[in-house]
Amino acid sequence: MTSPDVTAARRVPVALTIAGSEATGGAGAQTDLKTFQALGTFGMAALTCIVSFDPKAGWGHRFVPVEAQVIADQLEAQLATYDVDAVKVGMLGTPVTIETVAQVLRELRPERLVLDPVLICKGQEPGAALDTDTALKEQVLPLVTFVTPNHFEALSLSGLDAIESEDDLARAARIIHERSGAAVLAKGGVCLAGPDAVDVFYDGSTLEVLREPKVGDLAVSGAGCTLAAAVTAELAKGATALEAARSAKSFVRQAIVDRMPSRAPFEAVRQR
Repeated sequence: MTSPDVTAARRVPVALTIAGSEATGGAGAQTDLKTFQALGTFGMAALTCIVSFDPKAGWGHRFVPVEAQVIADQLEAQLATYDVDAVKVGMLGTPVTIETVAQVLRELRPERLVLDPVLICKGQEPGAALDTDTALKEQVLPLVTFVTPNHFEALSLSGLDAIESEDDLARAARIIHERSGAAVLAKGGVCLAGPDAVDVFYDGSTLEVLREPKVGDLAVSGAGCTLAAAVTAELAKGATALEAARSAKSFVRQAIVDRMPSRAPFEAVRQR
C-alpha cells in the first residue's frame, strides 16, 4: 500500500494568535483557536501570559507573564514551521513582552496583522498598566494593518473625551486610522444606546456602520477576542478588510447567541 504524499495535501490558510491564555476557555488564545478552527484556518498560539480568574476574590484576574525568551522561542518555532497568512495580537501584558513581540513583528512584517488592543489587565497595578498601554501604542500599533478597539480602547486610542453615539464612534475610527494607518473596526457593543450593537469600520476611504441586534444588555466574555480572531481568519483566507469585518460581525453575534452559561458572574462566547 502506497503511503500518502504529504506534499499533495491541500494547503489550509494559517492564522497565528499572539495572546494570553484564559484558563476557563472563554477568551484569549483559547477562543482565538476555536474561532480559527470554526472558520477553516489552521491556528497556532504563542502564549504571552497566563490569566486565571479567582473565584475566592470576586472573580478578579490572576495575571502571570510568560518569560520573554519563552515567547520568542514559541514564535521562532511557529515561523520556521509554517508560512503565516495572518497574525492576531491580543493581550501582551507587560512592556518587556511588547518589546519582544514587536521585534519579531518588525522582522516578519506580516501583510495582515490584526491588533485587539487590550489596554488594561485587571491583574496589574495602575502604573504598570499605563506603561504597558504606552508601549503598545508606540511599538505595536504602528505595525498593524487592522485594529479592533472596544469602547474604552477607542476612547484611549482616539483621545476623545466621550463616545456616546454612532457619530462619535465614527469620529474615533477616523482618528485611530489617521494615527495608525490601519483599517479600524471600532466597537460600540452594548455601550451605545439603542436596540443594535453598532460597530464602525473605516479604512481611509470607506466608512460603514455594521449593525446586529443586541443579544441582551450585558457584555459577554470573549466577544472582543472572537471578533478580532474572526477578522484574522477571514483575512488569512483572502478577504478584504471590509469583507472580514462584515463576516466577523455576524460570526461573533452567533457566538454570543450560543454563549456558554457558567457559575461565574458572566457568560462566555461559544463558537461552532
